[in-house]
Amino acid sequence: MKIVPMERAHVAQIAQLERENFSAPWDEASLLHELENPLSLWLTALDGDTVAGYIGSQSVLGESDMMNLAVAPAYRRQGVGRALVERLLWELAEDNHCLTLEVRASNEAAIALYEELGFRQAGRRPRYYQHPPEDALILRKDW
Repeated sequence: MKIVPMERAHVAQIAQLERENFSAPWDEASLLHELENPLSLWLTALDGDTVAGYIGSQSVLGESDMMNLAVAPAYRRQGVGRALVERLLWELAEDNHCLTLEVRASNEAAIALYEELGFRQAGRRPRYYQHPPEDALILRKDW
């Protein structure tokens, strides 16, 4: 498994994972736009040519926001998500001082992972998610 910057060749598989994992998935055009966005950093975990997972962020004025993280079902519980978050933190550390994210309040596994990596709750967004309706916890890691 290797983690590399997202490339055009990864977009179709990432869009498929978006559809499989999220009720409001990003489409291929939106993902392709991120390749051109100088504020964005997207990383892809690859097993050969297969996208095992991906993570995306945007950074402005020293603060970053993690927008998307997903791991393919066949690769879950193997450390892929942790490796992606750790690599993103490492990549962002030189030019940024914090990373925030939103996570469904019911996503206990993700919350536990983020807390293990040093994220702390910074707030709550009522009814942030629409399908199904649910609050988001705002988590933040400073370095």
